[in-house]
Amino acid sequence: MSEQADSARAGGEQARKAAEALEYLTGFGNEHSSEAVPGALPLGRNSPQRAPLGLYAEQLSGSAFTEPRSHNRRSWLYRIRPSAAHPPFTRVDNGALRTAPFTEVPADPNRLRWNPLPDPAPGTDFLAGLWTLGGNGDATQRSGMAVHLYAANTSMTDRVFSDSDGELLIVPERGGLLLRTEMGLLSARPGEVALIPRGVRFRVELLDTDARGYVCENYGQPFELPDLGPIGANGLAAARDFRAPVAAYEDVERPTEVINKFCGNLWSATYGHSPLDVVAWYGTHVPYVYDLRRFNVLGTISYDHPDPSIFTVLTSPSDTPGLAGVDFVVFAPRWLVGEDTFRPPYFHRNVMSEYMGLIEGAYDAKAEGFVPGGGSLHNMMSAHGPDRETFDRASAAELKPQKIDDGLAFMFETRWPITATAQAAGADHLQRGYDDVWQGLQRHFRA
Repeated sequence: MSEQADSARAGGEQARKAAEALEYLTGFGNEHSSEAVPGALPLGRNSPQRAPLGLYAEQLSGSAFTEPRSHNRRSWLYRIRPSAAHPPFTRVDNGALRTAPFTEVPADPNRLRWNPLPDPAPGTDFLAGLWTLGGNGDATQRSGMAVHLYAANTSMTDRVFSDSDGELLIVPERGGLLLRTEMGLLSARPGEVALIPRGVRFRVELLDTDARGYVCENYGQPFELPDLGPIGANGLAAARDFRAPVAAYEDVERPTEVINKFCGNLWSATYGHSPLDVVAWYGTHVPYVYDLRRFNVLGTISYDHPDPSIFTVLTSPSDTPGLAGVDFVVFAPRWLVGEDTFRPPYFHRNVMSEYMGLIEGAYDAKAEGFVPGGGSLHNMMSAHGPDRETFDRASAAELKPQKIDDGLAFMFETRWPITATAQAAGADHLQRGYDDVWQGLQRHFRA
């Protein structure tokens, strides 16, 4: 075995041990506080004349100072060196990462579906393995979103990443991730999602030999829990099930590459130390991890299939109430009990645009061709719904209580059309025959 392989194996074992030992703070939107060294958090003020333990006080603002308190996102960090102490950033190659506005190819009204990303070249880490499928809006105007996929086979070493353009919702499909952030460590395995706020630096280490998954880059308002309306006080995703990291810092004095995504381009600077050096922090601009299997699925107990909005985990609101910049929706294990009801999702045309991915198993509206790691794009007003085989089976099924527990699918739903990148529109793993799944739907009309 090569020295590089030995090093990767040792690093993976170290990451797994770190992930297994993690403890968390709980509650989405809480004002959390944590210190890795007792006494590191100042009391009674944010920026004392001399911060405790010789640390530097620094505020990280994810919203404007004057936004309403309920929407204000900021954290105070107490770190070994201030973020301002760095050399100039210089442009580096973007690789397969793209950013809105997406203008490489025209927006496409056709239904599109992709197989999983091909395996990456040896030595590909999370950042190098990001591949943009498409998106909408304009990152410089802080509106819209992008859909990325990632495939990696090595951990990030002596480099960290931050995204000034938006927050990142990471959805692992294969292989676990250890996320070392400025606020501490998170572990995210398939079936869990991790949310990294705008501007927070982090490093991704692999818990397995390789990793693959999806990323929603949200340029707009930060994700929040959706209002429940007539549902009442409980249901869907519970705030207490979101886990935030406890403070953990690196006191590392060696060159570390810091990559910043800014207005669509990657910029690099080499620090003489690790910037993951926050000894204590408190605030609301924090990363989270959430187990999708804890989603409290609600549905019909009489008839008809509910609209998919009932499965919303997180939403990024826009200036129009109820019209999301992007919703994150999960189709988690659930019971189907509707009487005299076609139980799979109905045929549909929608003003919203939908990118759907599959984490495991099968999706109940597509009998074949939609596989874990793959994805489908149904842009606004494109007709979609169950394929022919699913329709025939569901139309003839005995309507007894049925448990759907062999799949975990999700959706990024957005107010604007998703324009594909040139690399996605011409990809070898694009399924050219996707329209065929609806061929053979027979005429059954009887006058």
